Amino acid sequence: MTGLDRRPAAATGTTLPRRPLAGFAAGSLGMGVWVTVPGLLLLYFLTDVLAVGPWLAGLALLLPKIADVLLHPWVGHRADVEQSRRGDRRRLLLLGCALPVAFAALFAVPGGLTGAPAAAWVAVFFVAGNLLFATYQVPYLATPADLRIGYHERTRLMAFRMVVLTLGILVSGLLAPLLTGGDAATRAGYQRMGVVLAVGMLAAMLVGVVGIARLRGSAAATGPAAHGGWRALRTALRDAQFRWLVAAYLAMSTTTHLVLAGVPYYAEYELRAPGLTTVLVAAFVAPALLVTPLWLVLARHVGKQQALLGAQGAFAAGSLVLAVGRPAGLPVLIGAVAVLGVAFAGMQLLPFSMLPDVIGAAGAAGAGTYTGVWTATEATGAALGPYAYALCLTVGGFVASTAGQTPVQPDAALAAVRYGFGLLPAVAMLAALLLQRRYTLDASARAAS
Repeated sequence: MTGLDRRPAAATGTTLPRRPLAGFAAGSLGMGVWVTVPGLLLLYFLTDVLAVGPWLAGLALLLPKIADVLLHPWVGHRADVEQSRRGDRRRLLLLGCALPVAFAALFAVPGGLTGAPAAAWVAVFFVAGNLLFATYQVPYLATPADLRIGYHERTRLMAFRMVVLTLGILVSGLLAPLLTGGDAATRAGYQRMGVVLAVGMLAAMLVGVVGIARLRGSAAATGPAAHGGWRALRTALRDAQFRWLVAAYLAMSTTTHLVLAGVPYYAEYELRAPGLTTVLVAAFVAPALLVTPLWLVLARHVGKQQALLGAQGAFAAGSLVLAVGRPAGLPVLIGAVAVLGVAFAGMQLLPFSMLPDVIGAAGAAGAGTYTGVWTATEATGAALGPYAYALCLTVGGFVASTAGQTPVQPDAALAAVRYGFGLLPAVAMLAALLLQRRYTLDASARAAS
């Protein structure tokens, strides 16, 4: 953690104290559960436990996310209204703390439901969960833009968040498959997992609310926000730097969620060892606990933009190794997943610290509206990734099943499992890299710090 030591923010002289930083970051522990577990297990839960065909399962995860395109900017507008009227965004944060209830319900599918009715149950609670997540995530991520801090201090703030978010992703990603029953997962196991993780989510999110209040007290806020609305939304969408950053992040979010959705399939059908799901998740997530401070140091030396381009290139290279599959050997494949994890850490830290740079450079008061568009993009990627993988499985003729069944998969389905997990992410990440190169604000934002 030495890389996260306090350093002055040159633009304002404000250095955020560690205790409020840690409290703020704690909110990401609960958010990490929602970010990780549905992306990791929900598609597999539908196709291999609830007997939902892959095309319908992908649709059940995609359609609820479409609503996010409208919901997140609207929540951002409401966050700006709250900031303007009350001087903070706390009420929305507290409303978002109901998210754990929707999370538990998501996996508590009644015993008699399979196929399309089960998909409908999941879709309904996925919509509810996404809305509640937005009411917490949008005001939470608007916090860096609300504070009078500089270029490097924003990176430091988000580095604290990234370390704790990674811990949430890692713990939930390892615990969730175990709580479901591992290789012998059952409906009851998924219900148990939902309840246990929901309790932890609630505690962490409440700590985050308190941490934000203390953080705002330790660094002067930027003043009342504008009321947002269509004017702020138009401002955000007309901002060329914001558009390129958002477009690149959409490709990054889609790619990382595609990989996450493919982990259980790759472990079971390519590596022929379902128990390796937890190993692959650990290899993907755990490096961030070690390398996030290194990404912070690198960003200080070469800038956030150049560091992010390096992370994207590394992710694409690691994905190509995974496309080779078993002939490459298990140690090599796990190493490739670890490379993805190192890159993932940079792709979580750097774009999120660049967002308040964009807002500050634009002189935009509607930080909530900007953040709402950003989180809508993230949610869209979270839907497109699993859907893209589900389409790969569908094209390959993947056979869905209920818990306990072991259908024989055609060779084309096995190839779809492998190439969907390796080749497709490499192509998508190269697209993200090309989009990211069009972002040119970083040099001037860094020089002004």
